[in-house]
Amino acid sequence: MSSTTDQEQQRPSSPAEVAPAGRSWQGVRALLVRLHFYAGVFVAPFLLVAALTGLIYTFCPQLDQLVYGDQLRVTQVGDQVRPLAEQIAAARTAHPEGSLASVITPAGPEDTTRVVLSVPELGENQRTVFVDPYTAKVQGDLTTSWGSTPLTTWLGDLHKNLQLGETGRLYSEVAASWLWVIVAGGLVLWIGRARGQRAKSARGVLLPDRGARGVRRTRSFHAATGVWLALGLFFLSATGLTWSHYAGDRFGQLLDAAKGHGPELDTLLPGAQPPAEEEGGEHAGHEGHGDAETPADPDPAAFDAALATARKAGLGGTVQVAPPANASSAWVVAQKDNVWPVHYDQVAVDNSKGEITSHTRWADYPLLAKLSKLGVQGHMGVLFGIVNQIVLAVIALGLILVTLWGYRMWWQRRPTREDRKATMGKAPSRGTWRSLPLPVLVVGVPLVAALGWALPVLGVTLLAFLVVDIVVGLVRRGQAA
Repeated sequence: MSSTTDQEQQRPSSPAEVAPAGRSWQGVRALLVRLHFYAGVFVAPFLLVAALTGLIYTFCPQLDQLVYGDQLRVTQVGDQVRPLAEQIAAARTAHPEGSLASVITPAGPEDTTRVVLSVPELGENQRTVFVDPYTAKVQGDLTTSWGSTPLTTWLGDLHKNLQLGETGRLYSEVAASWLWVIVAGGLVLWIGRARGQRAKSARGVLLPDRGARGVRRTRSFHAATGVWLALGLFFLSATGLTWSHYAGDRFGQLLDAAKGHGPELDTLLPGAQPPAEEEGGEHAGHEGHGDAETPADPDPAAFDAALATARKAGLGGTVQVAPPANASSAWVVAQKDNVWPVHYDQVAVDNSKGEITSHTRWADYPLLAKLSKLGVQGHMGVLFGIVNQIVLAVIALGLILVTLWGYRMWWQRRPTREDRKATMGKAPSRGTWRSLPLPVLVVGVPLVAALGWALPVLGVTLLAFLVVDIVVGLVRRGQAA
């Protein structure tokens, strides 16, 4: 959004300007101009990469159907679905390796059943066998990661860490940490600008000034587009931070303190003793990884029994059926419907008695847990189906345009006189903090420190900006002396 006003463009960087004589609220605006400028220049490349990779990732469902349609879809929708036992038997005949981790029922009539195998050689990944539920014919297999196809996994890692592992995650956290700061600063600058009668109307804020020329025209497109995108960009920044490395840890601490995690399903069978060496192991099967050391698969017919018990308990739609992690644990049947209205109920089933031993309901999730879960699904573009994807694509394209317009403004503001030519425009004047009102300093410094703790990457990069700015100022002061 707007990085400087017309008057500020032409302002000379004299010593009097660098060190303002008095404190006023104009100092806040001057500081925002400088912060927005530098954040835009140095953080915008991260935002541009995140927008481009996110734009591609948005259409993973369509890309999956294009690339893996033979595995994901049946050739012909039948009248009667075969029992899971038959489908599992067909999958294990074709793929006897590893152990049976879970079975995911089709999401729609044209979708295949997914038989998930835990294969030690694949590490954290699984082998998913796709079976036609009407004929029990195996249609193919893929190496999947948490249920995602190889293409979706690759594009997801590209967006999250540029295929550079944990080190690469810093790029996306820098983008998410600064995105809301840049947007908020740009909104304040654009809405509060002093540009005559145009600034007093909603039209002047929401629509670009097509009558302007040069840098003013570019700025109006940059800022007006940013206003329209602001809510979506705030959402992407917040949801992106929740699963980032450092800020995500802080968010996890908040959920712990506020007891904002979803309820955990108790999979321990009544009267059974939990295995001492596998504390927490009862949940392993639910995520589709299974127990690689299980000597033999459970009876395929037991999957049908567990599914039938869960259906009687009200679990509809697509579900994941996972066998017990050990002799003390129950079967787990969990809904996997990510499209609004979502369905995330889970049940623990004692197959020997055909009873539900535990039940967690989406309606019982705390508000923070619901917002976190829904936010992630919305960020991934699956919460509202194709509408969600279109909205994310528009936001990504808009962010790309806003970023490019920002750099164009920087270039348009360059000096063009023969004796003052430069490649890019001049940065806003230094020393703006000296003109800040004392109340702003008293409140602002602790607030920034708190933000730096909550968002460590934001704090570290902001500190780096300050250090570089101080060093550059000292060097220039020495040269001037």
